[in-house]
Amino acid sequence: MLIKHALPNFISPISPDELAGLSLEEDFESRLITGSTTSRQWSLTQGPFSEATFETLPEKEWTLLVQGVDRQLDEIHDLIQHFDFIPRWRFDDVMISYAAQGGSVGPHFDYYDVFLLQGSGQRHWTLSSQFCTLDNYLEGVPLRIMDKFVPEQTLIAEPGDVLYVPPKIAHHGVSMSDDCTTLSFGYRSYSIQEMFDNLDTHNTHNQYYQDPIWDNTNMPAFIPDSAIQVANKTSEISAIDFAKFVTKLDTLDVQILQQFEYTQQGIEFEPGQVYQLHSACKIAYLLLDKEIQIFLNGLLIKTEETDVKKLIDFCNKRTLSANNLPNLAQQLFNLDMVYEI
Repeated sequence: MLIKHALPNFISPISPDELAGLSLEEDFESRLITGSTTSRQWSLTQGPFSEATFETLPEKEWTLLVQGVDRQLDEIHDLIQHFDFIPRWRFDDVMISYAAQGGSVGPHFDYYDVFLLQGSGQRHWTLSSQFCTLDNYLEGVPLRIMDKFVPEQTLIAEPGDVLYVPPKIAHHGVSMSDDCTTLSFGYRSYSIQEMFDNLDTHNTHNQYYQDPIWDNTNMPAFIPDSAIQVANKTSEISAIDFAKFVTKLDTLDVQILQQFEYTQQGIEFEPGQVYQLHSACKIAYLLLDKEIQIFLNGLLIKTEETDVKKLIDFCNKRTLSANNLPNLAQQLFNLDMVYEI
């Protein structure tokens, strides 16, 4: 689904040159891809890069990808709230791409819900529901690019447009200009094998958790009973175990929080201030017997606070006042998970 002017008069917080600058830093996971479906010749180079790298690139048909930009830049992280009609605990990261004219990453499909926000320039998109199988890939190519790709729909995205692509729908985006940037907001699917390590892999091959119909607005951290019921279709998982699973951090986010912990040394807690949950943190909550249980980075958080409304507000907005929730604010500050706004 293409949503024209989803963000009217949108100006990307990051320019192509600034994105290239991020790819020079070790804090960002970056990749360079050259090639096209015409030549069927593709190459992949992992960052971090140097300025000399960009001086040797061809004029056309290359793409720079920078992963997890939301973890480091608040201006990018703030954009996620536009998609909070989907639970935040399903969110993975914001990847930003720059493509020279003709640049692409080839036709491919993911097990993700993806919202592609056009930042600048124009991108030509081709979509297909055919041949989205794991055996349909080009051999000898360092990327998961589809061999057979039959276009079913074509679209053109301009700044402020958002293209939604469901899981297992092939998509191929090609830059139509020399200033083409696209912000990709990815919501990952959970494989059944991930949730249930003890299951027979043969019986669960290619099975993924699928969302229920969401009817909860403005509560992106809430895990409703309907989500637990869906998760239990293959095997039983308790609500608590599911909440721990969906908030568990990956290795890169653990490293980011470790770096944040280092920068927080010597900073004192300030009572009465407002604190922001770090962007690498994953938070969710359950309401069990009208009691709130908060899960943060894979752990159940014990708190002495009893004001359920304020606790729910914190989970959904990711900010808290040390005046309203003093014990929790102090606890999370000591754990190096929040910072003063």
